[in-house]
Amino acid sequence: MAHSTKAVRRLIVNADDFGRSRSINQAILRAHREGILTTSSLMVNGGAADNAVTAGVRYFFRQDLRPQLEREIKAQFDKFHATGLKLDHVNGHLHFHLHPTVFAILMRRAREWAITHFRLTRDFFWLNLRLASGQFCYRASHALLFRLLAPKARRVLRQFNIKHTGAVFGLLQNAHVDENYVARLIPRLPPGDSELYSHPSLDEFKNEFDALISRRVRSLVQEHNVALIRYQDL
Repeated sequence: MAHSTKAVRRLIVNADDFGRSRSINQAILRAHREGILTTSSLMVNGGAADNAVTAGVRYFFRQDLRPQLEREIKAQFDKFHATGLKLDHVNGHLHFHLHPTVFAILMRRAREWAITHFRLTRDFFWLNLRLASGQFCYRASHALLFRLLAPKARRVLRQFNIKHTGAVFGLLQNAHVDENYVARLIPRLPPGDSELYSHPSLDEFKNEFDALISRRVRSLVQEHNVALIRYQDL
């Protein structure tokens, strides 16, 4: 008689922007101690994010700016390594780590900078439509953009043996990773490894902090046998 086995589902729960403000720092620490948060991303150079979109376009079309860009990226890695912390994974503000120019630099210097784990941003649009409502154009455009970027990046990451999850949730929510969204997501997580990221704080995005410490969410994680992991567990 054959025995059926349930597919293993593991989830990294990451908080972005650690170091950006005291409110965010406190929310992240509490969400880890009291809730389901497993990892966080340190923003080592928050002031550089103000004109990220404009800069991204310039770096793509102007090759003469790329050495400057590489120096700036190296400075951020140097700043992080100076903390003495082990690099858990790499992602970027507004997901600029997948910008073709930035991604090429990261891969060229992956060994030097000890990049072993990477956020391959890909949120599932059709699943997201069942989980949340509103901001349709925002969700559709971001889903399309990263659907175009992800396949090539996935092939390169495989060549470099850099690990990533099969799915990343949060991209299409735009600061609305609230309790209802997370509660709907947990039972529908795909088999394998996924990441859920959010931006918890005690003021601006308290709804995201509340979701991470929600008793209802914690119960659903247990009920559906979802293992909470870190990137280093991949």
